[in-house]
Amino acid sequence: MSIAQSLRDDAVHAARWPIRVGQQTRRTLGGLKDGEIGITDIAPPVVGTLFAILVLLIILFPVYWMIAAAFAAGTGAASLYEEGFFASPTEWSLEAFEWVIYESAFVFDSYPQGEAGLLDYLYAFSGSYLANSLQIVIPTVIFSMVLIVPAAYAFSRHDFAGRTPLLYGYVLLTQVGSGITVAALIAIYVVFNWLGFTNSHLAIAALYAAGALPFNTWLLKTFMDSIPRSYEEAAIMDGAPRRTIFREIILPLSKPGLAAVLIFVFLSGWNEFILAQILLGADKYPLSVGLYLLLEEYGTPWGQFAAFSMLYALPVVLIYFFAQRYVESGLSFGGMDG
Repeated sequence: MSIAQSLRDDAVHAARWPIRVGQQTRRTLGGLKDGEIGITDIAPPVVGTLFAILVLLIILFPVYWMIAAAFAAGTGAASLYEEGFFASPTEWSLEAFEWVIYESAFVFDSYPQGEAGLLDYLYAFSGSYLANSLQIVIPTVIFSMVLIVPAAYAFSRHDFAGRTPLLYGYVLLTQVGSGITVAALIAIYVVFNWLGFTNSHLAIAALYAAGALPFNTWLLKTFMDSIPRSYEEAAIMDGAPRRTIFREIILPLSKPGLAAVLIFVFLSGWNEFILAQILLGADKYPLSVGLYLLLEEYGTPWGQFAAFSMLYALPVVLIYFFAQRYVESGLSFGGMDG
């Protein structure tokens, strides 16, 4: 099944959700009316569902406030200092989003004025927070996937000298990952400064990739362990070389695991804030630092801050939405064994 077909099936399945709920409710009410179902049979799932909805509303309330503040920018409802979290917006506008796109450095360092050409827009884009984030995320994903995929395959299918100690080392490093302590931050800054790597997108991308390697290699390795070895043995009997087996059997069957790893690696570069603020100069700050710079001690523009946050989180939401099927499958298989 192709990715496009899978996405179409997911969209159709989601669109039919109200129909399924209506059919299930009608069957339940019919069973109650005919005496086939008792109150005690439906009470536990109803109570559980109501509790889950309550928890969901609590979790989603900050998202609601962020959306409300973004569309109510310029009014009291968008200010925590004036009306608090529970303000009800009376006026809605796209003013905050226009500010983020045209006036902040989210998309353009300085929005071209007058009869600007394509090169003017590209030049203005090259100095934006978004361009800086892309210059970090893309190399992070490339560096990580180039190392993670063959490493996971080697750990999964080959019994080489030192394999077990290396696996234990990976397990240990997964507990450290990108959880950088203060001492580690100082050491990283000193080393980067000594090597002349500060204020370099490529250098910080390599650092992010190194931090993403242990956990994601382990995750993909455990997913590859679930692929039956009989597939490879049959291909070997047909004379297929290892490279062909890896390309035409292992990689296609590992799509869910690869999707999960790809998203985790993307997030490690897209969301990271501390190292980017320490190791990069102001002209190379990514979106995460740009969002932080909107905070002011007495006059934070919460409407603009919320709009900036929504646009910043949008790629993550879209990627997870369209790859949800693979991510859930990858995580469930990847957690089966080690």
